[in-house]
Amino acid sequence: MRTNTGLWWLLAVFFLVVAAAYTVWNIIAHPNLPWYNAIEWVGSVALLFTALMGALIAFYIGRVHRAQGGELPEDILTSDIDDGDPELGEFSPWSWWPIVLAFSAALGMIGLAVGTWLMPIGIGVFVVAIVGWVYEYYRGYFAR
Repeated sequence: MRTNTGLWWLLAVFFLVVAAAYTVWNIIAHPNLPWYNAIEWVGSVALLFTALMGALIAFYIGRVHRAQGGELPEDILTSDIDDGDPELGEFSPWSWWPIVLAFSAALGMIGLAVGTWLMPIGIGVFVVAIVGWVYEYYRGYFAR
């Protein structure tokens, strides 16, 4: 995890340098304009925010690394695969309900874009998908 933190800090510094170079390059490329009109603001701000987001992720990963009190099994070269294999839960590999749920989300987004009359249909499909997914193991082939 320490390597990940270092890589994110490196990426943040890289984008900060690129943002400065991009801004200076735009000022140099347009000598006949005042400096505040010569800057291409969208690219400069986007690169600056990319650097800030990289710094945010690096800071977060560094804090998590410090809080966990040691290295993860994935980061130790002498660890086995089973050392970092926790129980992740129970998953339904043959479940169709996530696809129905995604369809209801798509229907809702289309309803926002095209017409509000599709929203109640999307909400109805959403309710059916959530109920079907939650109660999937209570009846039928997968009942327990």
